[in-house]
Amino acid sequence: MGRGGENYGKRENAGAASSKQETFPAWARDVKQCEEKYQVNRELGLPSAEVEKRRQIYGLNELLKHEPTSIFQLLLEQFNDTLVRILLAAAIISFVLAWYDGEGGGEKETTAFVEPLVIFLILIVNAIVGIWQESSAEKALEALKEIQSEHADVIRDGKKVSSLPAKELVPGDIVELRVGDKVPADMRVLSLISSTVRVEQGSLTGESEAVSKTVKVVPENSDIQGKKCMVFAGTTMVNGNCICLVTEIGMNTEIGKVHSQIHEASQSDTDTPLKKKLNEFGEVLTLIIGMICILVWLINVKYFLSWEYVDGWPTNFKFSFEKCTYYFEIAVALAVAAIPEGLPAVITTCLALGTRKMAQKNALVRKLPSVETLGCTTVICSDKTGTLTTNQMAVSKLVAIGSRSGTLRSFDVEGTTYDPFDGKILGWPVDGMDANLEMIAKISAVCNDAGVEQSGRHYVAIGMPTEAALKVLVEKMELPEKYASSSAPGDPRRCCQVWNKMVQRIATLEFDRDRKSMGVIINSSSGNKSLLVKGAVENLLERSSFIQLLDGSTVELDKYSKDLILQVLREMSTDALRCLGFAYKEELPEFATYNSDEDHPAHQLLLNPSNYSSIESNLIFVGLVGLRHSNKTSRILLGKRFIKQLKTAKQLGFVLWSLQETIRTQQKLFVAKLVYSDIVKISLPGA
Repeated sequence: MGRGGENYGKRENAGAASSKQETFPAWARDVKQCEEKYQVNRELGLPSAEVEKRRQIYGLNELLKHEPTSIFQLLLEQFNDTLVRILLAAAIISFVLAWYDGEGGGEKETTAFVEPLVIFLILIVNAIVGIWQESSAEKALEALKEIQSEHADVIRDGKKVSSLPAKELVPGDIVELRVGDKVPADMRVLSLISSTVRVEQGSLTGESEAVSKTVKVVPENSDIQGKKCMVFAGTTMVNGNCICLVTEIGMNTEIGKVHSQIHEASQSDTDTPLKKKLNEFGEVLTLIIGMICILVWLINVKYFLSWEYVDGWPTNFKFSFEKCTYYFEIAVALAVAAIPEGLPAVITTCLALGTRKMAQKNALVRKLPSVETLGCTTVICSDKTGTLTTNQMAVSKLVAIGSRSGTLRSFDVEGTTYDPFDGKILGWPVDGMDANLEMIAKISAVCNDAGVEQSGRHYVAIGMPTEAALKVLVEKMELPEKYASSSAPGDPRRCCQVWNKMVQRIATLEFDRDRKSMGVIINSSSGNKSLLVKGAVENLLERSSFIQLLDGSTVELDKYSKDLILQVLREMSTDALRCLGFAYKEELPEFATYNSDEDHPAHQLLLNPSNYSSIESNLIFVGLVGLRHSNKTSRILLGKRFIKQLKTAKQLGFVLWSLQETIRTQQKLFVAKLVYSDIVKISLPGA
């Protein structure tokens, strides 16, 4: 925790002191105990006077601003290399000798200084490239601040304060979180306003699945993923809304601890394999060249030093300083000629090109030699799918109902990103969408809380990756001709916007793990109420009584059609696809006059999630989709107990090594050690 960049030293000391204090395990205490600990009432919040007192104690809710590395220090680091130091010494000696020759009446022309000037130029270019690269990477150490929330809805003095700057939060504040909000601090969940609350916390845990939150206590020794009554700074709300109590801010949050670890790692000075080899080469080269120069100089001693023997003892020494200097220049010239002046420049150029290519993939490297470390990595050992994928989903297969009962149609969908223009749907009907495909598009667009936005050159998901992938599918499906004129051509969200404009969402039946589905009640332009549902295919089939055919007509869901759909589901699941089914319901008598009025009798049904399964009954099944992950790496190492991941790994295109093969061929495997202090930031498009 800190109070501003101007008090950096004090902040660091305060942060160190506070970290030593015993942390209150809010996750292992019930709501009442937490309120008593932080002396706050959830209905009233903290009074303004108390807020100021706590701010004086805890500081602002922001991450530390570490002092950046000075340009002078970066310059010195560029010469922390044996080969570079050899070149620098050779250049200085060559320059001094060239100057001395000129002063002595020798050749004091431009040609005499060509060699030292060229060496100096190589060293200057090498230093400039290194400083530029590290200066750019230093800025990436602030990347963690980008995932911090900027505003929060807080209750203070019994009033709700909207869009309060998140840095002004203090422990004990009462905060309301909604779908899409970034969590501004580590907080204890006090109450759920919606039936379910889910938070995507992959930035801390690496897990791709959103975590359902609760108010119930958990064991004190639980890990981050197990603290289901806590929400953490930097994570994102993907479903529901809730009331929370701030427990930790600033550097005491989990993301603050990660920030501290990255800073500590960045201060370590671990040499990469390339730098070690270059240093070894420089030391050997120095030794060999030094011995040769001394040997050449000693061979020519007789030309500038002579003596006579008198009574067996050398006397009458004659020394020629000019000749000594001449032969010393020959030795130095030989040393300079033996030094590969172009090697540092070639290495720097190659590594700079490597960092440029990696930057195009959103990977920023702090030190140039680390490019070689990453480049020689051939095997990555992992124990979970979430580490292998980018937390990015894409629909790869669409299955719709055919023209008669017992028939299905399958379409392959190209593209692996959230870019709506990335690929198309193969085998799409030439005459456009039929009624069945229209319903699939409508459910995908409307029964959906996610979004897709363009960020720089990439498209990113806002909300759950699975739902964002469905939004991309809708755009690839295009619009029926009757609606095409009402959209703006070229808009990557135009199709979803059209489908949402045609209806009005008046209620949401939120997802839960029991029924494994999500539903929305909509009001069409004609005033009729209907229900759109998406969820696990098996669960939807159990609650479906009909299927919709190609022309929009409905027929009873018989056993043959159900078995056929389940067979396709098994095949898609075998190919490591995550499957989602779609269904709808046209008649909702209890909601015929409902328009989100809390006094309406139907509203009471929505307050109890146990009623959702009965509302989502007698559905009309319309189709399903298969979604796949995007992969991060090209080769993985799997143990025996990870056999269930083989299908996923194969689908992602990995080269698989079993545990036995690894033991037999361990001499052929090379697992490069990644120097964490040199790898500042690695992200992938859409991740």
